[in-house]
Parts: sequence; structure tokens; C-alpha cells
Amino acid sequence: MSQLYRSTISSRISKLSEPPADERENDDELRDSLGSLPSQLGPSASWKTPNPAYAPISSSGYFAQALQVSLPDRGIDVRAYYTPPRSERGGVVVMHHGAGYSGTSFACLAKELVELMKGEVGVLAFDARRHGKTTATASDEDLSMNVLVDDLCAFIQKVFPDPPTSPVFMLVGHSMGGSVVVHACPKLQELKYVVSGVAVLDVVEGTAMEALPHMHALLNTRPEGFDSIEEAIEWHVNTHAINNPTSARISVPSILVPRDSCLSSCTPTNRSFEYRWRTPLRSTAPYWESWFTSLSSLFLSVRTARLLVLAGTERLDTPLMIGQMQGKFWLEVMSGRGVGHLVHEDDPTRLAEILSDFWRKNEKLDVRGTIIKRVGER
Repeated sequence: MSQLYRSTISSRISKLSEPPADERENDDELRDSLGSLPSQLGPSASWKTPNPAYAPISSSGYFAQALQVSLPDRGIDVRAYYTPPRSERGGVVVMHHGAGYSGTSFACLAKELVELMKGEVGVLAFDARRHGKTTATASDEDLSMNVLVDDLCAFIQKVFPDPPTSPVFMLVGHSMGGSVVVHACPKLQELKYVVSGVAVLDVVEGTAMEALPHMHALLNTRPEGFDSIEEAIEWHVNTHAINNPTSARISVPSILVPRDSCLSSCTPTNRSFEYRWRTPLRSTAPYWESWFTSLSSLFLSVRTARLLVLAGTERLDTPLMIGQMQGKFWLEVMSGRGVGHLVHEDDPTRLAEILSDFWRKNEKLDVRGTIIKRVGER
């Protein structure tokens, strides 16, 4: 890495504040909405000794740094997790989680991807408003698609303020986050950022919209809280909400808040628990339809390379099925690998391989001084 690049990165990062010391040892997060919610009821009200097999694991071993990025115009201070590329020519994979989850749901994937690509790309994940350790300086109740998209664009502009010298981005989004990155891609391109590709993880407009009428009934089977972090992790693993215990131990802690936290409302149904959800999914219901309306057509129209990763083929709707047969995007189905809706947590090794291949397939090539453009570039 050149001295100039080191200086540039150091200068940029120095303007972004690190989280408080008491949070640095336990930076974690997780949990989404419109996917395969477990059907079993939550833990009993009686307290039990925490199981050490489900003790939390710090995300510090999976990202190089945790940052708190202030966006005063957006009224939020964003918690971010970043592993930069090893050289100034490296790209950055920007990852957006789904509803109810957080940036550390990508922790295992981030580590696998950086190691697989030998630092050729970095990874930047973050907590959306009203999620994880992102805090508000004004009302943060609005989770409509336009707000989330503007948040993402403002966040990238703050971390990488100069588009001509910024790295090439690949945008990766899970569930709700997949819709956010699809909507954000053309806006970032208008701002002159280079986006080599968009990868959407296990969300399809047709099946998501069909699931909406049943969401409240599914949420009724979800516990309102837990008596320990270990109990919450164990519940996620035992109900197969997350099929990777290591990832669950990293990501679950930051999707919960302690009883005395002001980050999530205390209600008659959750006040008896030591920990409750950071983002109660029922509270996001007014925004569900806006998250997924027109997603398929927007995905097929973005002017960059497109990747769709699904847990099963039954999740492919008609427009995407036609688009896939026409070769408009790259489709990967991870069925048969023991994965559920959280494909990035359940099998981060395989997904890292897919993303690495997708990145390399869509790199801009310089052949004897002539730049060969990526798919979708003008």
C-alpha cells in the first residue's frame, strides 16, 4: 500500500468517530422480517442459567474497525463495520442488512470474502436507522424505502466524499436491504460513483408481497424478549432462524437491547424480560409494501451487473424467471446446503465464493490502455 493511500485512509477515518470503549468489545447484530420465521413459541418466563455454548462472540475478529459515522442532515449516527482493501486499486463491497437485523449479520461473510480475495476488496457493513447500534439525533421512526435509500447514499458520501477517487463498489443487500441497494444504485451512479454490480440476497417481489398478509400471524409466534443473550442465541439456532451457531453468536446480541435501554419501547408484553428486540418487526408493518413494490422490474433495469442469490428456486417470481431465461442477471440457488432465509449467515463460505466470482467477472479491464466497460456502464 502506497504512503499516499495510507495517508488518505488515515485522514478519512480520523474524521469518523470510533464507538465508545465499552462497546468496542462486543460489536454485533441481526434479525429480519419477510423471510422464514420460525413457527415455535419463545422461551418460558422462568429464568434459566445461560448456556455457555451460546456465549456471544465479538465481531472485532471479523472486521478491521467499528466506526460511528455522524449524518447530521439525516438525524442519525450510523454504526459501521469496515475492513478496507489492501491497496488503492481495491474495491469495496457495501452490505445492507434486512429488517430487524444489523451489520454484524455479515461478519462471517465479510471475513470469508476478504480472505478469499486476499484483500483485493474491502467490506463495509452498517446498521440502518432504528437498527443495531445506530442512534438518532432526531426522529428515526420512518423506515420507508425513500428514507432508507437516502440514508445509504448519504452514508457513502460521508465515508467516501470524492467520487472520482472513491473505490469501485459492489452493493449487496439482504431481504429489505436488497431492495434498498437496488433503489440506491442509480442514485449513486448519478453522483458519479462506480458500481460494478448489485447482489440481492433471498428476496423476490412476488413472494414477498404474497407473504405480507400472513406476517402478523407469523410474528405472533415470535418471543417478545429473552432473559439472557445466550438464551436468545440458542433460540435462533434451535428454531433454525440461523443455521450457523458461530454467526448467531456474533450477530444476535446487537439486535437486542437490555431492559433499561431507551432505543426500543418497553411494552406490557416485553417488560418482564431482561432483553427485548432492538427493532420490533411489527412496528415496521406500515413500510412493508413500500420495500418490495416494483422490486423485480427495478432490479432488471439497473445499469450494472446483477446477481440474485436465493435459498430455493420456489422463491423466483414470473418477471425474474423470464429475465433469467433472457440472461439479464446471474442466478445462484443455494438449496440443498442447509440454508434458510439468512443465506449469508448460514453458509458464508459458499456465498463468499459466489460474490468473489461475481466481482471478478465484472471487473473493469484495461487492455493495452483501452478500458473495457462493465455490464451496464455507459
